[in-house]
Amino acid sequence: MLPRDGEDALAGLGSGTARITDVLVAGAGPTGLAVAAKLAAAGIDVTVIDNQATGDNTSRAAVVHARTLEVLADLGVSARLVAEGIEAPRFTIRDRDKTLVPIRFDDLPSDFPYALMVSQAVTERVLLERVIELGGHVRRPLTLVGLVQDGAGVTATTEDGTEIRARFLVGADGMHSTVREKAGIGFPGGKYAESFSLADVRIEGDAPRDEVILYFSPEGTLVSAPLPDGSFRFVAPVAEAPAEPDVDYVQGLLDRRGGSTPVKVTEVVWGSRFRVHHRVADAYRAGRVLIAGDAAHVHSPAGGQGINTGIQDAVVLGDALVAVLTSGPGAGSEEGLDDTLLDDYGARRRPVAQEVIDLSDRLPRFGLARGVRRGVRNLVLSTLAKLPPFRRMLAWRLSGLVYRDR
Repeated sequence: MLPRDGEDALAGLGSGTARITDVLVAGAGPTGLAVAAKLAAAGIDVTVIDNQATGDNTSRAAVVHARTLEVLADLGVSARLVAEGIEAPRFTIRDRDKTLVPIRFDDLPSDFPYALMVSQAVTERVLLERVIELGGHVRRPLTLVGLVQDGAGVTATTEDGTEIRARFLVGADGMHSTVREKAGIGFPGGKYAESFSLADVRIEGDAPRDEVILYFSPEGTLVSAPLPDGSFRFVAPVAEAPAEPDVDYVQGLLDRRGGSTPVKVTEVVWGSRFRVHHRVADAYRAGRVLIAGDAAHVHSPAGGQGINTGIQDAVVLGDALVAVLTSGPGAGSEEGLDDTLLDDYGARRRPVAQEVIDLSDRLPRFGLARGVRRGVRNLVLSTLAKLPPFRRMLAWRLSGLVYRDR
């Protein structure tokens, strides 16, 4: 058994040194850490590397949905996340002050009947702590620059000359994945014309602290979401977002796109801009290399599905790798490799990514309706919202429970 000393497991390695592990995971974001936790919990030797010296301390993704909490529960992660987040049992679509579609999560058949508002930084920290507790190894900063496959495994090379030999390599290294590129997996798609402005702000005024709101307006959409520290997150697609939105900029977005109830922005705690692609990898596997999360799919933030889709990828992939590596003598060797289990991972998860892209594309387009089309849209949505099956369908899709059987 290899030594298990958490983040220092590879500290003694110098240039040109070799390390052996069952599974090497490139990327210590939520997806990579979730894969590692799943493997470590099953007694698989797993090593995670990341090119950043520490985890990102910005909030970025801020919602963890019910299905994600369900798949993390057995790993001992969900209760810790819930303790640090706030529960939002409602998601509402509005056109300014008019409620078009009220969606309730609190009657879902789940132990987690809500959207959990929690910073991605917290999610990463909790997952990292759990990986180390379970005996996984995490080394940073260590940047993967090359890989070579053969019938028995993968040899990864890092920027400092370290070689890591693994039976399988998981690329959870984001949209610009080196693993995906080196494995020769295509990543077709395109880029949205708009940029997105994101701001975590402190406000004065009456804003619901247990509800996520998607505002439609003739100018475009605006998402309002409460955060655990009492601040609010606002996200809006705009033609050209400022690099660091200030109070006046965010106030203007809120005045033009939000409701009419007076809300005053008093401080921007953190702000950013980003551009978003819509892409799905041609395949989720190339031999002994597998990809997950943003390395496999990227899409609009509408609906808050990004981190959730990635973590659910991770758990399905983790289960497949555990099955392959523990299924008997020679398991995971060239002769004993069960391609069916590994291919099934991509067959299950790739269609989910495409569905998420379709949903996240649709929501902003609905929000841009003007004139007569705006009135027709509002009438149609308001009429559909009176039907319990329609509201239930949206609640199941946004919460991720629709993917339980997959």
